[in-house]
Amino acid sequence: MQIRHDWTIDEVQQLLAQPFMDLVFQAQTIHRQFQQPNYVQVSTLLSIKTGACPEDCKYCPQSAHYRTDVDKERLMEVEKVLEAAQKAKQSGSTRFCMGAAWKNPKSRDMPLLTDMIKGVKSLGLETCMTLGMLTPAQANELSQAGLDYYNHNLDTSPEYYGNIITTRTYQDRLDTLAHVRDSGMKICSGGIIGMGEGLADRAGLLSELANLPVHPESVPINMLVKVKGTPLEEAQDVEPFEFIKLIAAARIMMPESAVRLSAGREKMNEQMQALCFLAGANSVFYGCKLLTTPNPDEDSDMQLFKKLGINSQAVSQKPDQVQESDLLDQVIERVAARPTADDLFYDASV
Repeated sequence: MQIRHDWTIDEVQQLLAQPFMDLVFQAQTIHRQFQQPNYVQVSTLLSIKTGACPEDCKYCPQSAHYRTDVDKERLMEVEKVLEAAQKAKQSGSTRFCMGAAWKNPKSRDMPLLTDMIKGVKSLGLETCMTLGMLTPAQANELSQAGLDYYNHNLDTSPEYYGNIITTRTYQDRLDTLAHVRDSGMKICSGGIIGMGEGLADRAGLLSELANLPVHPESVPINMLVKVKGTPLEEAQDVEPFEFIKLIAAARIMMPESAVRLSAGREKMNEQMQALCFLAGANSVFYGCKLLTTPNPDEDSDMQLFKKLGINSQAVSQKPDQVQESDLLDQVIERVAARPTADDLFYDASV
């Protein structure tokens, strides 16, 4: 399969218009070609600086523009961050993500941030941060400290973006992603579904991500968590099957990326989460809180993983791209060539 960076919005809409079963089957087939089956990478997200953000993102309870129940907190001490990272590792997380409610970090904050990165890495965890916009110099400084991933979501399509955020432009976000890539760090970038956007906007978001020069190594797909006091507190709920189809489309379009089932998971039942994993999601945030909003606790996640047979064995590498995927391809070709009842009972030795 050829990795593409030239998706049109019409193509993505056609992809999403497929029957649900066909789309999910295609996504799972590609998933097994490029990713380890029955494995989900587990991350923990900690808010290292909460509230009083100058941005006006309409979905965010940390914005200073809205009155919510979120308390304002200063940047955490390095020692407390490392204590939280140690607990995350003991709970089974392999990546520790640190988020600060800033438009961009200030020069005075950089030494503390680099100390956090070095300390978390010394625990044997992958590191990720989301701090707002970065200059090239800041990206280089974080990279030199050892930061593995930088999260900076595009949120939605370029066309719908102005309805959600006015305090920074879409190009600002793309510029930060370019600075991160140029510094040698990996990119974590995705979006939020359920903010009033249309199908074309959802397709536009996925095409923007998939058409970056290099696909983001991590693609979080968030379902809006409606928070009282924000402009989107009365937004219409996302239809579950539509959300799952977006997961499948992300997997098909960015086969080598980790597709993360992110915010909103607390509202998903086990069956919906299982279908998301079947559609190609292979990363989750772990723990009872996601920055300032609820998230399933570790025990419920472990119970679900056990039911599904996920993470039952340690995984050290991607699957052989020949074995299972070739078997599936051969079966599909045989059924397509002679679609009779006899063909449904194929010889497992093919």
